[in-house]
Amino acid sequence: MKTRAAILWQLHKPLVIDEVEIPALKQGQVLVKIHYSGVCRAQYNEMIGLKGPDKFLPHLLGHEASGVVVDTAKGVAKIRKNDYVALSWIKSRGLDALNTQYKLGKHLINAGAVTTFSDYAVVSENRVIKIHPTSPMEVAAIVGCAIATGCGIINNTLNADKNASVIVFGAGGIGLSVILGARHRGCSTIIAVDVLDSKLKFAKRMGATHLINASKSPVLKSIAAILPLGADYAVDASGHKTAMENAFASIKEKGVCVIAGNLGKDEKIEIHPFELIKGKRIIGTWGGETQPDRDIPAYLKAYAQGQLPIDRLITHRFALEDINKAFEILVKGEAGRIILKMDCHPERSEGS
Repeated sequence: MKTRAAILWQLHKPLVIDEVEIPALKQGQVLVKIHYSGVCRAQYNEMIGLKGPDKFLPHLLGHEASGVVVDTAKGVAKIRKNDYVALSWIKSRGLDALNTQYKLGKHLINAGAVTTFSDYAVVSENRVIKIHPTSPMEVAAIVGCAIATGCGIINNTLNADKNASVIVFGAGGIGLSVILGARHRGCSTIIAVDVLDSKLKFAKRMGATHLINASKSPVLKSIAAILPLGADYAVDASGHKTAMENAFASIKEKGVCVIAGNLGKDEKIEIHPFELIKGKRIIGTWGGETQPDRDIPAYLKAYAQGQLPIDRLITHRFALEDINKAFEILVKGEAGRIILKMDCHPERSEGS
């Protein structure tokens, strides 16, 4: 059995669509027919080698999607054939299966525990989350990364208080998801900081109460005018050194700053240790400390009840063969969340 897949052959080069041979399933693995896949900055960072040399080339990409289980291997107990599922890079319950390799002629194409830029994907059981069959598949495709991380930061990492103040640096997929989660949580002041008015406009739609364009206004002075004592929480989702430092500087005494963005491998940030003595905290996050089997169905339920408008994040839809166009739009900062629609599944009306 073969599947179309987007392959990263070389860093700084476009992905190549080709047919690869699907390997036999090993213990703990699941074969999923992908309906939709999310496209996010982390994948582009891999394409440009942000973290340094890539020893796994050539390989597949993609780490959030929706689909239907086609087959399961020995040891898989959490899900069954024909289950509707969401896929996520964040580990959930189940076996942590070995990585897999697809074949393309004489070449072996590496894949991690989850990849999603293909019509079919071999995935580890603990990256598969069963969802209700009426869940809209477009929405389910984007809960495994940005939503899980952004909403998870609010709900799990911070356990944010209702009526708290939150500053979000970077209105990309994760930043917008933080804003969406903060709004759902009941935070009273939600400040979005970015350098693009288009992104800030989108942040307002997601629930931001105040907008600051860092390319036009002094950020810390602008924040102080809104929150003289600083914010309860700040989240950096921009991946920029100055923004990270400003995020820490903008919180009040005993406030918490969460770093979710990625710097280049040789970049560092600077903070003054006296601020720590004041009780300020700066912490990291791993996928918003999400427990996928618990949190992802809960987010989809909240969406179904009209409490968490996840679908507002989706701004662009592309076919798999146009994946490089999708990344062009992403890099330009013109998108909320981008999804890829695969051609291997029949259309169905959402909710049927």
